[in-house]
Amino acid sequence: MAQPRRMVVLRAIVEDYIRSQEPIGSAALTKKHDLGVSSATIRNDMASLEEEGYLIQPHTSSGRIPTEKGYRYFVDRLSTVVPLSDAQRKGIAAFLSGSVSLQDTLQRAARLLSHITGQVAVVASPSPAKAKVLRVQIVPVSSTLLLIVVITDAGNVAQHTLALSPQPTDITLADVGSVVNGACLGLTFAQAAERVRSLKSSRRESVALLEGLAQVFEAMGDNERSSELYMAGASHLARRRDIADMAPLFDALEEQIVLMKLMSALSEDTDAYGVGVAIGSETHTPELLHASVVTSGYGNSPASRTEPAESDAGHEDGGGSALGGTAHANTAQTGMAGEPRITDDADAEPGKMDDGDSVAMPSLDGGSGGSSGPVAFVGSIGPTHMDYAATIAAVRAVARYLTRAISSYDDGDGN
Repeated sequence: MAQPRRMVVLRAIVEDYIRSQEPIGSAALTKKHDLGVSSATIRNDMASLEEEGYLIQPHTSSGRIPTEKGYRYFVDRLSTVVPLSDAQRKGIAAFLSGSVSLQDTLQRAARLLSHITGQVAVVASPSPAKAKVLRVQIVPVSSTLLLIVVITDAGNVAQHTLALSPQPTDITLADVGSVVNGACLGLTFAQAAERVRSLKSSRRESVALLEGLAQVFEAMGDNERSSELYMAGASHLARRRDIADMAPLFDALEEQIVLMKLMSALSEDTDAYGVGVAIGSETHTPELLHASVVTSGYGNSPASRTEPAESDAGHEDGGGSALGGTAHANTAQTGMAGEPRITDDADAEPGKMDDGDSVAMPSLDGGSGGSSGPVAFVGSIGPTHMDYAATIAAVRAVARYLTRAISSYDDGDGN
């Protein structure tokens, strides 16, 4: 028995189960897919796949359904991306561009992603620990109190008071402000604190001010409260047939710190295309045992690259990392519950995106411009039998739109 054919059977079962959520039998596979072998041969393949842990048979008289291992194989070889329609592109761009602030953009993004996938959407605000300093202002508010205002590349404005007595002169404040702005541009808060402390040896008349600024930077970087989660779509879970399996997920949604750590780590440990997928026990969260999490980082993406969309030929037994192979055509054409398809070509101008065979992927590894990776994440949480092709494409696309939104705030175009 050829290994490639057996894995083609597995992929067909995963695709059909995602659509129907009913156990898949050999007769149905033979009828729906041109596998080139008899139903009896398919049954033997399915039995082998079950022995290898890719499938299970819920009941002796029923067909098979994928296991966590089966879904993982499927996801690791999924790369087909379907272009957006003009209406989808314009609708998404208009929905997000109508926001009045960064927070409004993130809330809209969560609602949008939930609508597209029919699942829970989670969007994190930029992490203060990862934000980069763009501009520092030192504003006297009293004879002994300074207001330190820091604008970051994530579009945030952080403020912190600093008490100094006696207060430096206006000339000293202006001079130190100019030096600090030049020295700290593009650094994280932690790096900026270290850099400012290094200036004390050459500016002994401003040691107290510089030390105070360093402590302010550290406090801003440690302020976890400025990282918030925006969620939408929990009501979608209540309408699912498998609500009993999904019930623990509601508990997980209440544990925002757990979700924050899980999805943040997943968005940083991604494939070549900047998407991370954790299935069931891979989340290391008991409440997510029957759920999958798809996430991508956004922001700090100064460069992009174009990856050609591969054909299905020659990849039936493909290997490699997640999204390293090619998905079956049926997965690319049919969405879960009729949800719209979406790609990640959001770098193009809305309404003018390329419909060709290549798609622009975000560079989230800090490969240029001094970037150290994404500043936050966007993700989707749903059942293990989610439509992975649609969810991955949707998460990736929304992440790219958010990256553009962050960039617009950096350039002073945001409100």
